[in-house]
Amino acid sequence: MIEKEIEIRTPDGAADGVLWLPDEERQLPGVLDLTDIGGIRPATREMGRRLAGAGYVVLMPNLFYRTTRPPVFEGKGSNGEEWRRKRMAELMAPLTPEALDRDLPAYVDLLVSHLSSGSDARIGVVGHCFSGGVAMRCAAVRPDKVAAVASFHGGKLFTDSSDSPHLLLPRIKAQLYFGHAIEDRSMPEKAIRDFERALSKWGGKYKSETYEGAHHGWTAPDSPVYNKPQAERAFQEMLSLFEQTLQ
Repeated sequence: MIEKEIEIRTPDGAADGVLWLPDEERQLPGVLDLTDIGGIRPATREMGRRLAGAGYVVLMPNLFYRTTRPPVFEGKGSNGEEWRRKRMAELMAPLTPEALDRDLPAYVDLLVSHLSSGSDARIGVVGHCFSGGVAMRCAAVRPDKVAAVASFHGGKLFTDSSDSPHLLLPRIKAQLYFGHAIEDRSMPEKAIRDFERALSKWGGKYKSETYEGAHHGWTAPDSPVYNKPQAERAFQEMLSLFEQTLQ
């Protein structure tokens, strides 16, 4: 497997990222791997590397390229929770729906350019935390290319906001999978129920479930709430989705 640092040209500049490729000529499907708020770091690289090892070309873009290069939180832990909240706001502020609508096609096109199946290729997208909604937006922006979306402990997927991710559903053609956390302030039980009603009305193919005993952030190996058994289940659900839709 080849792991390389890359630059992705976007309408607004250049995003850095990591790309995993096979070390020999093989026709593999592609997956766009979107990180949580912690960005590209050893734990998310480990996750991307494992996904690539399962038989995928994987692109992990730095979603926060307008603000910083990775690592986005290194050396700041001692500054306390208030600093972390401010830092998260700094990272998220530039990621407006309009900005994402410009970025996401660039990420998709870069990934597709590295697939031997060429312009006919369709890809999967996986999101974690806030990027669960970003993954849905990617499917809405490029329905011609995105065949599957997986979201784990996705936050704010159903809100009263005019840019709530659930409102994107009519534009999405991909098969969807959602793994929700328990006691998640960014996606409480009522929001999950409302979201699942929206999914049912949408009419596409989907699966939505709550992982017992798994709190927000459970899939990241460096998370204080990392739940290895449930993280393993999430990984296998993601592989099953991609095997059904991309192979």
